[in-house]
Formats: sequence, structure tokens, C-alpha cells
Amino acid sequence: MEYLFLRRKKSTATSERQKAILFRVAEKEWESRFASAGGNVNAKEAGSARMGGRKIDCSIYKNILYQLEIRQVFLDMTLSLKKLSALIETNQTYVSNVVNKYFGCNLKELVNSYRVEYAKELLYSGRCLLEDVPSRCGFASKSAFYAAFVKHAGESPKRYLARERKTEQLNAGLSGLKC
Repeated sequence: MEYLFLRRKKSTATSERQKAILFRVAEKEWESRFASAGGNVNAKEAGSARMGGRKIDCSIYKNILYQLEIRQVFLDMTLSLKKLSALIETNQTYVSNVVNKYFGCNLKELVNSYRVEYAKELLYSGRCLLEDVPSRCGFASKSAFYAAFVKHAGESPKRYLARERKTEQLNAGLSGLKC
């Protein structure tokens, strides 16, 4: 999943325009990835049809993206399925099913992937010291941060930062050589 609005300037308020743009993009992604299955409904999907069908799943999907991308609720250390469900104004079972089925992971993994992407942005931009990153990204502990970072990025935060800096220097050197 691409993180649509993660690399935007931090603003204090979320606008209806941002929400509308996100919903349009999410609707297109939904149509191309999930609705294209059309009439091919297997037993598992037949169960989801009884739960409200694809329309409600799409609505929950878009609202989850809105909460994560625009409202950045993943920065809350105490974010839980119960809290996210309350924000979306639906029950926990629906949210859990949509996350599992359409994001391909559980809520903890989804939230941690957003936190790790945010941590990468903080580290790369130099806006935050490495020791401050876990708490700024919503992790309750440094060990949880390091475990999630290694799982999602494939390397430690320190190695990631060193690799990014080296790549940046190489790119700067190459662009200086062009005539």
C-alpha cells in the first residue's frame, strides 16, 4: 500500500478537501483491487456479503485510510481496535475484518507499518534524534520500535539512516558530475 499523504507538510487541521481527495483515490484503488472480482464470490466473501457487503467494506476501508493518512491516529501510543472503531463509528468486528481482508495484515501490523514509515521520514529529514523517534512515532517502547522497524524496513534504524545518507551523497556527487 502506498502511503498517500504521509509526505505532506504537517498541518494543524485536516480539511474536507484532503478527506475528499483521499476518498476519491481510495475509491479508485478499491475499484481496481477489490471490486474487480465482480460476481466471483467465494464462501469467505459470501460471509462478508452477509455482514454488509462490499459497499460497507469500502466505506470502512476509506475511513481507516482517512484516520491513518490524514488524522495520523497511528501516532497515538494507546491506539487500539476499540478506539479506531469508535473513530470510524462502526463495530470492532467490521474494522478487524476489513483490515485483515483488504490490508492483508492485522491492525497492529498495519499501524506499525505507518509508524515505521513516519519514523523513516523523521530520520531522513533530520527533524528528530534517533532516541526521540520511538515516542514521536507512537511506539510505547524503544524495543517495540526497533522490532517493528527491522520487520518492516529489513534493517535497523541506524543502518537505514546511514544507507540513506550514503545514497544521498552518491546522488549529490553524480549530479555534480553532469555537464
